[in-house]
Amino acid sequence: MSKAHGSRNGGAPGRPRDAHIDAAVLAATLEVLDEKGYAGLSLEEVAGRAGTSRPTIYRRWAGRAPLVLAAIAARLDVPAPPDSGCTLCDLAESFNVFLAAYRTIRPDVLASLYSDCARDPELRDCFLGTLIEPSRRAVGRTLDQAIARGDLRAETDREQLLDLLGALVHYRALFGREHLTDSEAERAIQTLLRGVAVDYPALVAHSQALELEHAAPHGDHGEHGDHGDRTA
Repeated sequence: MSKAHGSRNGGAPGRPRDAHIDAAVLAATLEVLDEKGYAGLSLEEVAGRAGTSRPTIYRRWAGRAPLVLAAIAARLDVPAPPDSGCTLCDLAESFNVFLAAYRTIRPDVLASLYSDCARDPELRDCFLGTLIEPSRRAVGRTLDQAIARGDLRAETDREQLLDLLGALVHYRALFGREHLTDSEAERAIQTLLRGVAVDYPALVAHSQALELEHAAPHGDHGEHGDHGDRTA
């Protein structure tokens, strides 16, 4: 099975797969997921919307779960690690990296999909590789940068902090009625950083200074900056 596509079945020897059919099936799968959720998705309906047949789908994906994983993978972008030089900003954005993987998917889809995947080690690995590991790697690099800058304590348990950052997002996505909100994510970041930051008030001050800098009109900012240089 391809980690990217969740497919165990390749095309028949000597018959290259038609990329247009693949794209149509994945697009139809996402449409049905958005409208009816995972429980309401049938391969018959997907095939009808894609203008193909169930056997054609089965030649590409072994069943509903591999097909849905492939469709979700096609929708998600590979996240870049936040790196603005502002640890508070970057860790807040890290929550958004985790959330981005879920906010494009109905909350009820994920729990049902994971239930199908959990019984099969190969599908479970594909679920983790599609929905969790890309975000975890990106946020891990952000934590490494923050530790290297001296903003987080050197003894910080990187893997545990990653678990804490992701756990609340994953829990709400799998078991909650709705995804984590921005304000809830911000409060969680504040709680975590009070424990692992070398100087939390300094991180807050730096973040606020950057916000003021970005909020200032470009013209005024440039004029004030010039005057400041002359005064100095």
